[in-house]
Amino acid sequence: MFGDNQFFAVNHISDDKSLMQSIRFKDDSAIIKTLDFAIDAGIRTFMCTTHDRIANICQNIRDNPEKYRNFKIFPCMPYAYKYANAATELGIAGTLKQYVPGNFMGSLLKGGVAFLSKDYMDIMELLIDAEMKMFKGINTPVIFLQNVITDLLLGLRMTDVLVSFHEYVAKKYNAEAGFITMNLPMLLNVLEGCGIRNPIICSSINKAGFRMSGGKALYEETLRTRKFRAVAMQVLAGGAVSPKEAIEYICSLPNIESILFGASSKGNINETTSLINKFDQSVLKTIS
Repeated sequence: MFGDNQFFAVNHISDDKSLMQSIRFKDDSAIIKTLDFAIDAGIRTFMCTTHDRIANICQNIRDNPEKYRNFKIFPCMPYAYKYANAATELGIAGTLKQYVPGNFMGSLLKGGVAFLSKDYMDIMELLIDAEMKMFKGINTPVIFLQNVITDLLLGLRMTDVLVSFHEYVAKKYNAEAGFITMNLPMLLNVLEGCGIRNPIICSSINKAGFRMSGGKALYEETLRTRKFRAVAMQVLAGGAVSPKEAIEYICSLPNIESILFGASSKGNINETTSLINKFDQSVLKTIS
């Protein structure tokens, strides 16, 4: 699966590269061109945040239905920076008008009552609907909860919200819930304890143990002995592992459903997909 970090100046290796990427992808056409490189390399899934500029990418996909006929997007929400920046520029009321879906007063009433009654589930549903506006008409079979929220809910033991997210995206969007986390073993225990079987979990998995809470050995045991659908991200460990060594390690693990990676150029995209093809064809299968 192709990620979007490089499009929005997120780089775990250096600030200089982040700056270069922000310049390189300042126009939407550069993002679309890179996505087309990924499609040419055989990638059919784009896993992305709900950054404002993604709305333009979605519109391009809608405008070219035949070209993107088999293309899927896995939204990851929420994109916290978007709301923080909007609140600074537009104020709270302006932010609600811009992002709340449907009838503004009706949605505001729902959110207001939910807040006063501490009905977090209604608030969550309102925010999901707001984030999903840009993906109307796009194939989004999996919707991910970002790790900043997943792990916060884990820490607060608010597992009922995780279950509600799982149920709501299935009911409203006919999609499966995915969860991004920095603590795969703990999240899996919690989800299974709540009755969620064979969940989709995206987590840092790499040879260096980078951002793997609980340690690499526990992750390897979990992959070997538990039933869930694993998506490996940050496989290069922030640049600590070479691409060849990183992909070879990931492909040697059991139960890896997909590899999530980002790249800025056609050459890097082709190199990564070639390495995946070389070490394990099965890792390219689509979550279903």
